[in-house]
Amino acid sequence: MIDEKLVNKLSDCLKKQKQRIATAESCTGGLLAHTLTNISGSSVYFERGIISYSDESKIKLLRVSEKTIKQNGAVSYETAGEMANGIRTLSKVDIGVSTTGIAGPTGGSKEKPVGLVYIGVSTSDKNMVERFNFSGDRLENKENTCNAALKMLLEIFNS
Repeated sequence: MIDEKLVNKLSDCLKKQKQRIATAESCTGGLLAHTLTNISGSSVYFERGIISYSDESKIKLLRVSEKTIKQNGAVSYETAGEMANGIRTLSKVDIGVSTTGIAGPTGGSKEKPVGLVYIGVSTSDKNMVERFNFSGDRLENKENTCNAALKMLLEIFNS
């Protein structure tokens, strides 16, 4: 379940600080953009969202390096960072956020199990990526990823 308090708090912060945001999503399939735009007045802060499910779309739409994907995979620290930075710079916004992972129930491996997610956040002066290991079903993993991204975004305003 999406934490509505987090969404409202983040919305207030973005509006007060006059910050614009864009999303680059893979494993969440647009859920983060959907969540951010569920707030009335979200057009003040939300610029765009790209669902880049395939490797090709990450490369072409977000300028993720082909080398990064070949060496580290689409689900990796490096790819999440490049996705977040790519959406921020291409959209000319203050904050870019990315999600890439394995929602399940299929697609996992020993090295990259179902529930493994990387979330990237990029600003003009800071880039951060966090790794998460969720253990729910597909929808729970997507919702947990969305909530974790909201928390990471709020950290920008609390630091």
